[in-house]
Amino acid sequence: MEPLLTYLAKALVDQPDQVTLRISEADGGQLYELKVAPEDVGKVIGRDGRTVNALRTLINAAAQKQGQKVRLEILDDRRAPGSPPAQPAPDAAR
Repeated sequence: MEPLLTYLAKALVDQPDQVTLRISEADGGQLYELKVAPEDVGKVIGRDGRTVNALRTLINAAAQKQGQKVRLEILDDRRAPGSPPAQPAPDAAR
């Protein structure tokens, strides 16, 4: 599933070399944290969260086929100086 998600993310952004994916265990499944260049975050989230929701649908379908549970978060480094560290980007309902 990791290759699918990184392939799709790299195809969406202008700086594919800055796409990183961190995977950890969470809530009885896997948490995928996708990080892209700050100027590419909007492209990955999409208008009203449509793009990220489509990505979630695809990886959830692939995970379900393998009997797994996954969750995708987009990390957003666009922040003002002195603000707390990056948090998952706000987006449409999961």
